[in-house]
Amino acid sequence: MSTPEIGIAIVAPGGYAPDETALARGIARLRAQGATVHNYYDPAQTFQRFGGTEAGRLAQLDAAAHDPEVQVVLALRGSYGISRILPEIDFDAMAASGKLFVGYSDFTAFHMGLMARTGRASFAGPMVCDDFVRDEPEQFTLDQLWSCLAGPTHTVTGVAGGNPHIDVSGKLWGGNLAMLVHLLGTPYFPEIDGGILFLEDVNEHPYRVERMLLQLLHAGVLGRQRAVLLGDFSGYRLGPMENGYDFEAMLAYVRERLPVPVVTGLEFGHIRRRVTLPFGGQARLTSDEAGFTLQVGDYPTLAPARR
Repeated sequence: MSTPEIGIAIVAPGGYAPDETALARGIARLRAQGATVHNYYDPAQTFQRFGGTEAGRLAQLDAAAHDPEVQVVLALRGSYGISRILPEIDFDAMAASGKLFVGYSDFTAFHMGLMARTGRASFAGPMVCDDFVRDEPEQFTLDQLWSCLAGPTHTVTGVAGGNPHIDVSGKLWGGNLAMLVHLLGTPYFPEIDGGILFLEDVNEHPYRVERMLLQLLHAGVLGRQRAVLLGDFSGYRLGPMENGYDFEAMLAYVRERLPVPVVTGLEFGHIRRRVTLPFGGQARLTSDEAGFTLQVGDYPTLAPARR
C-alpha cells in the first residue's frame, strides 16, 4: 500500500537509532512509498540513551507539529525518554496542529498525556525502528498503519480460545501496561469511563503483569471499563519455582477477580506482526470463545486529498 503525497515527520522523543545505516534504509523505504519525509532527528545530537537532550527532543516535537507540510508524526523508536519531558510538552499545540501522532511502547506516555490534557486522539502503531528499517519489513504491520490512518473506520480481528461472549462499546485507549501504571496519579492519566482498554508489554514476568493489573484494579481504573483487550506479553522467562504459575494461570486468576471481561488474541505489542489502533476512537468489541472483532471509528484521519 503506497502513501501518496503524505508528509511524514520523524521525531525521537525517546531513544536513538542504534544503526544509522538502517535508519537511512527506513527513510528510503518511506520515500519509495510516495511519502515526503521530514527528519527532525539528528544522530549527531544523541545524548546518553536518548534521541537528544530534553530540550532537543522537545524541539523535534515542536518543529514537527508546526511544519505545514507534515500530516503524520512518526516516532523513531520507544525505549525510554518521554517521561522526562512530559511536563514540558505543549500538548495544546500538539492537538491544535491536527497532526496524526504514531508510536507505541514508551510513546504510550505521549498518547496518554495528549488524551488527558486535550482529549485528542492519536495512534498506537509502528515506529521507524524497527518496523521500517528491517531488511524484510512485515507488510501486514505497515499496511495496518496506512489503512487505519486513511479511515474513516478500522477493523481488527483476533483468534484466541476461551474468550468471553461480549458485545460492548466505548472509547478505545491503552498501550504499554508498565507505562500506564507509571502514569497513575499524574496529570497525564486520562479519566476514561466505559472504555475498552488494550494492553501489551514485553519482558514482564506473568506475576508482574498480574501485579500491574491489580494496581489498575485497586486504583479504580478497571472497574470503570467495559472490557480489557490483551495483546502480546512475551519475552519473559519462567523460573524453577513457578510451581505451575505461568501466563495462563495468571490469566485465569485475573479473569476470576477483575470486574470486567478480559479478551485475548490482539496482535499488538513488541512483535513484528502488529495492528494499528486509534487511541481515543470510538470502538465496538464483540467476542466469543473463538476470537473477537474490534471496529473503531470517530477518530482523526488523513484528509481525503492526501490519501
